[in-house]
Formats: sequence, C-alpha cells, structure tokens
Amino acid sequence: MSQTLRDQLLKAGLVSRKQVHQADRQIGQQQFKQSKGRKKDSQDDLRNQSVRQAQAIKATRDRELNRQKQARAELKAREAQLKQLVAQHRLPDIASDDFYNFVDDGKVRRIPADAAVRARIVRGDLCVVRSGPGYVLVPSDAAIRIRECCDKAVINLDSERDNAGIDKYYEEFKVPDDLVW
Repeated sequence: MSQTLRDQLLKAGLVSRKQVHQADRQIGQQQFKQSKGRKKDSQDDLRNQSVRQAQAIKATRDRELNRQKQARAELKAREAQLKQLVAQHRLPDIASDDFYNFVDDGKVRRIPADAAVRARIVRGDLCVVRSGPGYVLVPSDAAIRIRECCDKAVINLDSERDNAGIDKYYEEFKVPDDLVW
C-alpha cells in the first residue's frame, strides 16, 4: 500500500493530472540532459587523453632525435679534433724504397720507412696512425693524445712486440740479419 508521492498528491487533489504530466516531462528532460552531458564529458576526456598521449609520443620522439643529433655533432667534433692532431704532429712523408710492415685488422700493411725511422718505430718513439685512407707516423706522445680522442686510430704495435717475446718456441731459431720485415 505504499503509494508514490505523486499518487498521494493526486488522490488528495492537491495537483492535477496536467501538472503531474508536466513534472514527469521535466524530470525526463533533466535526466536526458545529464546523460547527454556525461557522454560529452567522457568524449572530451577521451579526446584529451589521446591528445596527451600524442604529445607524450611526440616529446619522446623529439628527445630521441635531439640525442641522435647531439651524438652526430660530438662524433663530428672528435673527427675534426683527430684530423687536427694528426695534421699537427705527423712526420713528413719519407721517400724510401724500404718499408715498415705491420698488421692492421688482420692484414699486413706497410709504410715507407728507412732504417733510422724503422729503429725509432721499434723502440716506440714513433707510432703508426690511421689517417683517412692511409697511414702516417707520429711521435709517441702525440699518439697518446690521439688515442684519447679515437682509440681505433692508433695501430697497436705493442701487442706485436709482446707476442714476439712470449713465443718461446721460436727463440731457438735465429733470424738472419739481412731479413727485413
């Protein structure tokens, strides 16, 4: 026997059917507007969220591009520094029919060198450095600075000398004096 407030007011004669009908319509319109507003809010939230995601993706891509650009600039600066160091410290080219042979990347390479220059290389006073397509000789103190700039530019001749001293088997065999390697 529970009746709604509307039914009770109608029964008591305080409201007419027309007023009840208008009240129902107003309530329906308010509910419709609220549900429509919720849909707009949710759509706006989705749009805002997708915009934020797009901005975050763009920001990460921009940071990555900036990092790559900065790495290329640093590499270019190191290469320029390497070229400058080699140009400042390189010994003049030697016009000789004799060559100093060395191993670079598993291949035997050679550079023109007379007996005096070859002796300085063996002592460690001079080092072989990659310069563009060829090789140049620089003093060992300059080679240390070049190695700091680019480790792969300096040919490691010390490992060849160390390997020659370690191999005990070949110590018995004497190398002829007239053999030039």
